[in-house]
Amino acid sequence: KTRPKNRRQLRSLGPLLFCQETMADFLVDVKEGKDFSFPKEEDEIMKFWSDIEAFEQQLKKTEGMPEFSFYDGPPFATGMPHYGHILAGTIKDVVTRYASATGRHVVRRFGWDCHGLPVEYEIDQKLGIKSKDDVMKMGIAAYNEECRSIVTRYAKEWETIVGRMGRWIDFKNDYKTMDPNFMESVWWVFKTLFEKGKVYRGFKVMPYSTTCNTPLSNFEAGLNYKDVSDPAVMVSFPLIDDKDNAAMVAWTTTPWTLPSNVALCVNPTFKYVKLKDPATGKVYIVGESRISQLPGAAATTGKKGKPGNVGFERIGEMLGTELLGKKYVPLFDYYKELEATAFRVCNDLYVTDDSGTGVVHQAPAFGEDDYRCCIAHGIIAKGDPLPCPVDDNGRFLPIVTDFAGQYVKDADKDILVRLKADGRLVNNTSMVHSYPFCWRSDTPLIYKAVPSWFVKVEEMRDQVCANNLKTSWVPAVVKEKRFHNWLANAHDWAVSRSRYWGTPIPIWANPDFTEMKCIGSIAELEALTGEKITDIHRHFIDHLEIPSERGPNFPPLKRVDDVFDCWFESGSMPYAQAHYPFENKEHFEKTFPADFIAEGLDQTRGWFYTLMVLSTALFDKPAFKNLICNGLVLAADGKKMSKRLKNYPDPMEVVNKYGADALRLYLINSPVVRAEPLAFKEAGVFAVVKDVFLPWYNAYRFLVQNAIRYREEHGEVSLASVDLSKVDNVLDRWILAATQTLTREVEEEMEAYRLYNVVPRLLTFIEQLTNIYVRFNRKRLKGAKGPEDTLRALGTLYSVMVTLCKAMAPCTPFFTETMYQNLRRCEPGSEESVHFCPYPKAAAGLKEDVHIQESVKRMQTVIDTGRVLREKHTKPVKVPLKKLVVVHTDDLFLADIAGELKEYVLEELNVRELETCNDVLQYATIKAEPNWANLGKRLGKDMGKVAGAMKALTIEQLKQYEVDQTIEVAGYTMGPDDIKVVREFKLPAGRTLE
Repeated sequence: KTRPKNRRQLRSLGPLLFCQETMADFLVDVKEGKDFSFPKEEDEIMKFWSDIEAFEQQLKKTEGMPEFSFYDGPPFATGMPHYGHILAGTIKDVVTRYASATGRHVVRRFGWDCHGLPVEYEIDQKLGIKSKDDVMKMGIAAYNEECRSIVTRYAKEWETIVGRMGRWIDFKNDYKTMDPNFMESVWWVFKTLFEKGKVYRGFKVMPYSTTCNTPLSNFEAGLNYKDVSDPAVMVSFPLIDDKDNAAMVAWTTTPWTLPSNVALCVNPTFKYVKLKDPATGKVYIVGESRISQLPGAAATTGKKGKPGNVGFERIGEMLGTELLGKKYVPLFDYYKELEATAFRVCNDLYVTDDSGTGVVHQAPAFGEDDYRCCIAHGIIAKGDPLPCPVDDNGRFLPIVTDFAGQYVKDADKDILVRLKADGRLVNNTSMVHSYPFCWRSDTPLIYKAVPSWFVKVEEMRDQVCANNLKTSWVPAVVKEKRFHNWLANAHDWAVSRSRYWGTPIPIWANPDFTEMKCIGSIAELEALTGEKITDIHRHFIDHLEIPSERGPNFPPLKRVDDVFDCWFESGSMPYAQAHYPFENKEHFEKTFPADFIAEGLDQTRGWFYTLMVLSTALFDKPAFKNLICNGLVLAADGKKMSKRLKNYPDPMEVVNKYGADALRLYLINSPVVRAEPLAFKEAGVFAVVKDVFLPWYNAYRFLVQNAIRYREEHGEVSLASVDLSKVDNVLDRWILAATQTLTREVEEEMEAYRLYNVVPRLLTFIEQLTNIYVRFNRKRLKGAKGPEDTLRALGTLYSVMVTLCKAMAPCTPFFTETMYQNLRRCEPGSEESVHFCPYPKAAAGLKEDVHIQESVKRMQTVIDTGRVLREKHTKPVKVPLKKLVVVHTDDLFLADIAGELKEYVLEELNVRELETCNDVLQYATIKAEPNWANLGKRLGKDMGKVAGAMKALTIEQLKQYEVDQTIEVAGYTMGPDDIKVVREFKLPAGRTLE
């Protein structure tokens, strides 16, 4: 707290002095760029924010302002944050900081996904639980409490990492999907759907994890595909009463499903053929286009004089429709009782001719199309027991006497041995194909029919698609293509899971489901059971019974065993986080739908989908108005990031090395914010420090040093009080105009959520500030043109720096705060943090001045071109040249170059004299060349004629074409991209290059 006595002491204190005694003083000198540690300075800012409770203050300051509603999708806290979380969190932080800076109150609550397979899998691994029986022996209560104990295992680490990334979000007032209030709102959502007739109980063939004993959503099943080798076998099914004793031949890669076979299916439009094997006399039926797949069936030519294979004899043909209803001999007799309706041929268009034999065996318990097809043909009936001889652990039940107790995949070999012995195995090979694995246990999934509770999405498709049109997505193509297509083809949603740790399905029913009661609140359950309820997880309510409304002679209603899929919970998050409708009803209804959400591309089939379905079912509205969809962050080699392979740097190591701002800027200035993949490269983060932050810091340091020097030489001064409306230097006017343009453009793009346009504009401006304004004005800022001009230049640079800090604050919250804390010393009464400042608007008396911005841009082009010419002619800049001639048709630009901008051009290119000329033809020839890429197909044989006519165009015609962008040539109308107008340098008469 001792006031520094000289500049050396000031510099030793570093860039920040938060001490109130010195806040109204003047700028403090700062370290050299080589001594400035971005990570260490960010740590200081973290302490500063904590000391002043910056986030809490920001919320208080914006209370009463219009609400900006934001939903944060809940992650699991059973693992550490990865780059995907950091990316999405950064996007969310940028948008919500900007919303706050533009006068809106933004509540930001963190959420936790606490239920479901990820948590249960951790406990299964910890306790060695392999099956449902293990859970039952342990007891659901003990199992669930084990789950509860690890739910927030890494919560502190999340809070630390998220905070270190500069993200402001409320962890103290977070929501958890395992909280009773949250769960109660999920019950309300489900009961509302139930009462609207949008819920039913049925069977669904679903991806099923035999390790986790639960079905998975299609989204989950798609998370972990692997290339595996599986059997690829052909099996014969002899037709009954066929005159040729023919057998249908079906192909399958899942022999374990053959004991459950109850039908065959052929395509009604395909032609099928009867083929007789001359060697054995056996007759087979396969699709005509698949003859070559039946071993020995196709004739072949011999090699080296040896006779070829004559192939099978074709003795008949028929369409698929002619095979409909034909009965065949079953492979096994396990389901002999179905003989009256089963073991016959069906027709369906899903059968293709790109693999197999054109005949598909049907096991309705293990295939979605099989189930649908068998229901449609009356092989089985809805509601009847399914021929499903496999238990929850993927083992055959006793009904399959020959393979009882075997795991289905392990039974493949024994089944094939049996089929071969019975003479039913036609061919036995293997194939490598892509197969789904459980994303948690990394074991093969099977497809299995399970009883489940469904939300009727199919009947809502049109409404859901209509609500999707009411939303704005960045990028729009994800909404219009990927998401729309998913919605348009959505199937009914299986929302239940046969698990333990989750929100219980609130349905109480009698054994045959003829009487059901759906509960929508804790109070309702208490009233019906007479019990006081404090928690609604399974082990607290499974024992509760509800008396039958039909009287005491009827059995009481008991809760169904299932719990909700955690996607149903996350889709209910808008309502459940607010405990709607039990609390916050008015506030929720005012702020729904959310103004903004953001997550990764993978959520098009996950959270985005469940939000849209439930909001449509409940309110016929979308759940959100605006959405930013980011792509996936991959390892540097373009492969998926893998902890096992260690093919990516730890995020916190990167932050501790380069700073969080550098990582933030690297991520949001990449293709990933356009939903494209990003191959993460640590070198890219370093490049942001080197190419953006260090030049920016050096410009800031240059301002500070010269402001302090000015004050030492001329006494007290207020940089914030310089009247910028009276500056007359061309580059002062230019940078102030460019700043106005920047703030307007950034505001426009941020309001449209186009971050991919925002960051490049900011970076371009920083480059202009450092490489043009500061570089060209170094002498002025050091006092070369007198104190008044120096003060105007310093005031201009100060204003631009403060404005840039405020504009960049949402993107780079640490570095802008570091600079702002020093810069604000010149403005007594200024906001305590840059993040309390409103987003910068156009300053009074200043304008964008498009003309001067264009002139400086052209001046830079002149300088760059001059440097290229010097290099081309091996004339280094240190060698002075006599004259530079600038040729352009814009007289205003030439006036600027010859006037206000002249000194900068002469100095940068080291020339003694600058001459301007508006007659391009003095220094160049003009000619037309056809753009054959556009014209080739269109002109055909007339290409030569048109090319000749183009060469004959006059200079005046070409100049007019450049204005009109159209001209008639040899009977063809030429558009803007059909002719290339080429200018080539020519030396004017009487001039020499030396």
